Amino acid sequence: MGRAMWRAAVAGGAAAVFTGVAALPAGAAEGGVAFSRVTVNGGKPIVIGVKEEVEVYVTFRMTTKLKYHSGPMVFPYRGKVGSSETLWNSITTSDCRVVDKAKGICDFEEWLTIDPRHYDFGNEDAGTWKTAAQVYLPKGAEDVDDKKLPLQVKRATRVTVNAAPEPARKGGTITVTGRVTRANWNTHTYQGYGGRTVSLQFKAAGSSAYKTVKKVKANSTGALKTTVKATTSGTWRWTYFGNTTSGAKSSTGDRVEVR
Repeated sequence: MGRAMWRAAVAGGAAAVFTGVAALPAGAAEGGVAFSRVTVNGGKPIVIGVKEEVEVYVTFRMTTKLKYHSGPMVFPYRGKVGSSETLWNSITTSDCRVVDKAKGICDFEEWLTIDPRHYDFGNEDAGTWKTAAQVYLPKGAEDVDDKKLPLQVKRATRVTVNAAPEPARKGGTITVTGRVTRANWNTHTYQGYGGRTVSLQFKAAGSSAYKTVKKVKANSTGALKTTVKATTSGTWRWTYFGNTTSGAKSSTGDRVEVR
């Protein structure tokens, strides 16, 4: 996690705990191992709040005829070749699901945990990470591959909504307010996310889909406010579509009857 983290890998039912950090050369360090079919979080950004651990689901294939004593595992890292900046607290890897025994091909599932409360985790960790795959071999050897798969790690956002009056008079004015906030990983709190452009959306009674009515820019504290004409009953919400470091989020809906 960041520059100093602990990690645990589980394979074949045996747990191995390591301390320190990993060097990440491009390509195989020892050779004889190939990783493929790597997927992390279904290709979606990893969005992290301020308190709850996030468990990321990973799948990959490893091909080798070499013996290995722990791992294999896939994890996020960033930096130059030889960087020690990794992003995880613990990793649990399933047993090998044999695809081709003669060729040494196995498929694996993995559950990677990130804890935003870790002392070395902060706002600077939002952004683009890369993906490495690693397995530990006998006599202290290891094989590390840079899979060159980009991962987006984002700070979670929250959005609230209130539409009034309830009920509203047809032809009258509905005022919709709310606030957009973002996870601060340094303070472990959500703080106003000022200056964001947020979409006001409406779902008419009887409809199953929201449609964007207008876009509103939050003030310096993240507060949102706008007015709309009351034409028909339905539900209002705010939606923030996110950016490279912040996750997308919709508020709950606030239903207003128009009479």
